[in-house]
Amino acid sequence: MTSTSEQNGLTPRRWLQSLASLERKRLRGAAFLGSLAGFQTVFIVTGLAWLIDQLVVHDRAPRDLSVVFILLAVAVVARALCQWGSERLSLDASLRIRRHARSQLLDKVAALGPVWLTSQQSGAIAAQAVEHVDALDGYFARFHPQMRITVWVPLVILAVVVSLDYLAAIFLLLAAPLIPLFMALVGMGAERMNRDQFAAVARLSAHFIDRVRGITTLQLFGHTVAAQEAVWQAADHYRRLSMRTLKLAFLSSAVLEFFSSVAIAVVAMYVGFGLLGYIEYGPAPSLTLFSGLAVLLLAPEFFQPLRTLSMHYHDRAAALGAAESIVNTLNQPPVMRAASPPATRDPQALVELEGVEVSYAARGVVLGPLGVTLRHGDVVAVSGESGSGKSTLLALLAGFVGASQGECRHAATTQVAWLDQQPCLLQGSLADNLRLADPEATHEAMQSALIRAGLNEVLNALPQGLDTVLGERGVGLSGGQAQRLALARVYLSRAPLVLLDEPTARLDSATEKAVVEALLEWAREGRTLVVATHHPAVIAAASRHLRVVNGQLQEVLA
Repeated sequence: MTSTSEQNGLTPRRWLQSLASLERKRLRGAAFLGSLAGFQTVFIVTGLAWLIDQLVVHDRAPRDLSVVFILLAVAVVARALCQWGSERLSLDASLRIRRHARSQLLDKVAALGPVWLTSQQSGAIAAQAVEHVDALDGYFARFHPQMRITVWVPLVILAVVVSLDYLAAIFLLLAAPLIPLFMALVGMGAERMNRDQFAAVARLSAHFIDRVRGITTLQLFGHTVAAQEAVWQAADHYRRLSMRTLKLAFLSSAVLEFFSSVAIAVVAMYVGFGLLGYIEYGPAPSLTLFSGLAVLLLAPEFFQPLRTLSMHYHDRAAALGAAESIVNTLNQPPVMRAASPPATRDPQALVELEGVEVSYAARGVVLGPLGVTLRHGDVVAVSGESGSGKSTLLALLAGFVGASQGECRHAATTQVAWLDQQPCLLQGSLADNLRLADPEATHEAMQSALIRAGLNEVLNALPQGLDTVLGERGVGLSGGQAQRLALARVYLSRAPLVLLDEPTARLDSATEKAVVEALLEWAREGRTLVVATHHPAVIAAASRHLRVVNGQLQEVLA
């Protein structure tokens, strides 16, 4: 079955390759230094075999071989430096790649916009940006450089063994393909398990965050025990998946170790029987202590890169599983409008909609075709039945949704202020929440905005004033106070276009009156207001009234 990522062109493997190309020099440098360390190992092992042969068979004094001892010591130091350099480059490349991958994912989420985010679980997005991106570390830091090392080092060792004894080289050559074969077979199952594991951790993150956010409601209705049980079951499911993945990794490593050990044992038996004179076929009669010992010491080094690659093969499976989740997000079709929309043709117009349609893949056309012009100072009330498309129209004007047909033109200096019926308040101080609208706002400007929003009494009652810390979603404020804080943010923004989605819904009469007064004040300031509302007072205060019926706009004349 074809995955979503494959249908849209970008696949996990292509994405990983594109990330690797960003740090090609460092990854190649890591592979080169790793291969050089392997070549140093071949030199050390061969030199050690030659030294033993000279000392035992040829009865040479150690001081006569001092130059060889020095060369071997230098090779040992050089091998350590090469290994250190290889690991340093690969880790640095992995860190840079993960930074780029996380930035790419967050940029895509920002480009998809608030409308797309409303259909997603924040815990799953957070898991992608943290756990899934970090799961790429092993692939780029260990597996990717090891693939090149596994090609070059065994070839050099095989060439040296062929020069010493071609029959031993044949034994190594026959056993070598078994490790990649079983590694590929195991990798197929490991990749599937890791994909399931990352999906499970994303669900667990979303599940846990939802329960934490709703802990007050759960306590009020006496469902905390059931919620605790649900979280425990989700965590236990994730534990089982993790143990299955680890079990497969350990079993695969045991199988690969078994085959390499058998191959080394076969070479050892051949060398032993050849030196004892029991084998008279091929080059066996000409085996010496040097050639036999060198072949015997090189046999484990021949399989070591393959064994190391198999050890890191689960890093590849984990990276592919994580990439599958991330690529599905990267392949999401764009939702928001272009960053630079066409300019309005009418110099007095702030926004122009001409033949605009908004459609979603699963629902088809939900709004349009529309044709309307908003000018500076317009106060527009948008009414209609629930689900008729009022919120979609506001999202279109804000740029949160792009037009599938037609043109949505904005004035060059158009900035948008958005006020929802459930304002987004972050954990932090009052000042932190106000500075979302104007990061450079002074304390005097923020206090003035709060006074205009009717929060001066609340502000005076707070001992820490603007430094008073709020909880997530405005915990510490009532619903009306949170709405007024959002009003204060709009005052600070000074945006010429203000979009309000049911600003008086679920408010008490006092807060409702304050919101209506704010609307009238904004109208006197010359701001353009578009308000989705059912409230008669708001509709009466508007200069224009648009009704949404079956996705179409009908202007109601006074």
